[in-house]
Amino acid sequence: MLADPRLIVGLDLPSIDAARAMVDRLADGVESYKVGLTLLARPGGVAFAHELRARGKMVFQDWKLHDIGAQVEGAARAVAEGGCDLLTVHAHPQVMRAAVNGRDAAGADTKILGVTVLTSLSDADLADLGHAEDAAGLVERRVRQALDCGIDGVVSSPLEAARVREIAVQAGRPDFLIVTPGVRPAGADAGDQRRVATPSRALAAGATHVVVARPIVGDPSPLMAAARIAAEMLQPAA
Repeated sequence: MLADPRLIVGLDLPSIDAARAMVDRLADGVESYKVGLTLLARPGGVAFAHELRARGKMVFQDWKLHDIGAQVEGAARAVAEGGCDLLTVHAHPQVMRAAVNGRDAAGADTKILGVTVLTSLSDADLADLGHAEDAAGLVERRVRQALDCGIDGVVSSPLEAARVREIAVQAGRPDFLIVTPGVRPAGADAGDQRRVATPSRALAAGATHVVVARPIVGDPSPLMAAARIAAEMLQPAA
């Protein structure tokens, strides 16, 4: 079974040992992994991310950095110096510019991604947070800011991917990365996600990568689950 590098498996598991065991089970069937805060915050979590990279995997460290500029710059530099393919920060201009400065100071090729609007948030949730815009409007504004700040891409739901791609192309950035969580294979439960789509729909809309966690790591046969999703990614969107 050939792995699809556009499929990023989220290692949303309770321990590093469980995550390592999952990677062993998936073997060559998966090339790309997301390591989130639960694992990164554990002793040895960052070392585990480096271990994956040493095994030839593409590693997405999902820190979602959000702090004053000096702290974000220092953290981004540290992550980039340690070795990381994709790094997330919140898509606020000061934060994004600081992350670019930190990455550039490290002289690394780490790609900086701006998190636009969490896929667990609905329009009603955004109103509760004080935003006048709906999710689509807020994503669009933050994508334009991300392009102005010179980062490499964004994280957005599949529902906004088409508009993000359109804005990036208009800005002369056809290489702009669009990483979409909230991706569920056909018939799967949405869980705590609100703005979801199937893998084929996400890619057809313009996503460059899809992030899938529970439908793979929670499956009794995770390798077969990953293979089914990779096959679904090759199908035309229904």
